[in-house]
Amino acid sequence: MGQKLKATAWAGRELVDRLARQSPARLAIITFGGVILVFTGLLSLPAATSTGTRAPFFDALFTATSSVCVTGLVTVPTGTYWSGFGQAVILLGMQVGGLGVMTLASILGAAVSRRIGLTQKLLTASETKTTRLGEVGSLIQVVVITSLTLEAAIAALLLPRFLMLRESFGEALWHSVFYAVSAFNNAGFIPTAEGLAPHVGDWALLLPIILGVFIGSLGFPVILNVARQGRRFSRWNLHAKLTVTMSVTLVVLGTFAFAALEWRNKDTFGSLGWSEKLLGALFAGVMPRSGGFSTVDVGAMHESSWLVTDALMFVGGGSASTAGGIKVTTLAVMLLAIISEARGDRDVEAFGRRIPRDTLRLSVAVVFVGATTILAACLALLEITGWTLDVVLFEVISAFATVGLSTGVTHLLPDAGKLVLVVLMFVGRTGTMTLAAALALRDRSRVIRLPEERPIIG
Repeated sequence: MGQKLKATAWAGRELVDRLARQSPARLAIITFGGVILVFTGLLSLPAATSTGTRAPFFDALFTATSSVCVTGLVTVPTGTYWSGFGQAVILLGMQVGGLGVMTLASILGAAVSRRIGLTQKLLTASETKTTRLGEVGSLIQVVVITSLTLEAAIAALLLPRFLMLRESFGEALWHSVFYAVSAFNNAGFIPTAEGLAPHVGDWALLLPIILGVFIGSLGFPVILNVARQGRRFSRWNLHAKLTVTMSVTLVVLGTFAFAALEWRNKDTFGSLGWSEKLLGALFAGVMPRSGGFSTVDVGAMHESSWLVTDALMFVGGGSASTAGGIKVTTLAVMLLAIISEARGDRDVEAFGRRIPRDTLRLSVAVVFVGATTILAACLALLEITGWTLDVVLFEVISAFATVGLSTGVTHLLPDAGKLVLVVLMFVGRTGTMTLAAALALRDRSRVIRLPEERPIIG
């Protein structure tokens, strides 16, 4: 019996190894597709709803996809529509989805490293402590322990505040754990009917959520690198430096933008005090990174604020993180390439390192595919709903970047519109990650190169 189990485990490792090397896209699609179907079935049970009736299929599918893809968009209110069992299923979906994203992305990163040279292979091995792709047990163990530890720390910070709000210990513990998992995994699900709007100025409650979303959006490789190297910025690898630098920059720019645009808006920040306005602006500046929480009515914001949110959502968070979007490192490489071109530099450089040209080509491909996907989804939703472009664009980018912010129209979608967002969330969660790995694995060496000729650009 023991030999059979070992043989089965070895066969499973070989299958993962082969899929990760030969078809990373297939590995991601099979993994997330299968998990979503399982959670759709669980949420379709009568016990999952507060009324004891079976949820409509598209609502169950939409919620399952949103939880596993750690998005947070909902067609029914989480705190009132779903029962305790249903909310537990959503919580488990967020946890499985978040861990799956980080683990799978790390596996795909290892797959790519095996094909791009000895030096990079050794660097990846030193980061992940893995020697072969099929043996992912140690990698999964590190990801799970790191994630659960950080989530427990966030829950510990939230628990005293919920107790001070006169909740029972059991209720306070549940809300603390749910918000901690939802924040670290950048999911944006809220277990209470009133949401976070009553706590718009509550620093003790919102600051741990902000920290959880920000840390989760950095990604497992960055968290691991910073934990090992400590606070010495010079010892971090290039990926960690670019991710942290761009993340902090975007948070600062987003906070200032929302403060400037919404400071006098009586429907959002206008009626708040100075401290509440600052916290509201900081919260709004962090959440488009893929957090998805909101303390004010997003639908009441100015259209200029929607545009800023669209841009921040499209960028998203760090690679191999629970955040979506094209990723901050992609934006960083694009900006560095523009600066290098403006200076007339031959190479794209950052923090004393030269960035390979194939990385720039990969960044262009990710941005183009992301923009094209959003364009196609916008066209589909415009035809299905007849809504205005600003509303449709906001919903589409939020789904593609797995953010979860909404102007308040998601529950009004017809079934065809829900299906469009389901596909978009799935593509947004698996698409950029698998596209990057698939393109990197297709690097071909040619003996004969064609003559060079430069077309006119611009």
